[in-house]
Amino acid sequence: MPTPDRGKGAALNTGVLRASHEIVVRLDADTVFEPSTVRRLVEPFAAPSVGATSGNAKVGNRHGMLGRWQHIEYVMGFNLDRRMYDLLRSMPTVPGAVGASRVTALRRAGMMSGDALAEDTDITMALHRAGRDVRYAEHGVAWTEAPRSLRHLCSSGTAGATAPCRPRGSTGTRLSSGGHAGRFGRVGLPLLAVFQILTPLLAPLIDLLTLYGLVFGDPLLTALAWLGVLAVQGVCAAYAFRLDGEPLRGCGRCRCSRSCTGR
Repeated sequence: MPTPDRGKGAALNTGVLRASHEIVVRLDADTVFEPSTVRRLVEPFAAPSVGATSGNAKVGNRHGMLGRWQHIEYVMGFNLDRRMYDLLRSMPTVPGAVGASRVTALRRAGMMSGDALAEDTDITMALHRAGRDVRYAEHGVAWTEAPRSLRHLCSSGTAGATAPCRPRGSTGTRLSSGGHAGRFGRVGLPLLAVFQILTPLLAPLIDLLTLYGLVFGDPLLTALAWLGVLAVQGVCAAYAFRLDGEPLRGCGRCRCSRSCTGR
């Protein structure tokens, strides 16, 4: 009889339990590593406190409007955030597309949960609660294939790469906890609430207020305020692209696991 499908978490746990070495590196099926990526991912493990490392995921198939939008989202929304979280020692997620973990740390943290919305954020938070450090290896580059159409986008998990709400991950991480878990609770979780929940919810409100100001208020002042918001976003985008070594014009390099016509 065929073995029932127990999900991705159970598959990852099987691989970890059968691993014969202390460090495991994982990637998605639609992801391609740079030649030096594995080395970059494992370098931080020279420190015994490190339990996992997050790599730098980039969109490979960035041709077309949707691909370029997702490329911008990865550079600004993911990789820029990871640099900030790494500086604050509060990394919330090791993405499944490119990451490494210490086997003993995974076992002590409870392994991958099968009832979480996404096992990557769940286990990362569990590692924090266990007192382990999670670092960002920005030079550990992986090229992943983003959804190529709106239909694929709606049915994929790309948008959940930084989602903050995870059943087991948030449970037990308290603001009053001591040590590394307490720092993550006091710094990491509030930042997730602000930048991953509150800010996206307020974004449509800015557009509504802009329309209201143009019709019922001072059109000039409203337009200047709206342009000011765009200017701040533009400066942040330029800074993020510079840190990631990406060109501001054009789609840049395409490194797809499948055929790509964008250059």
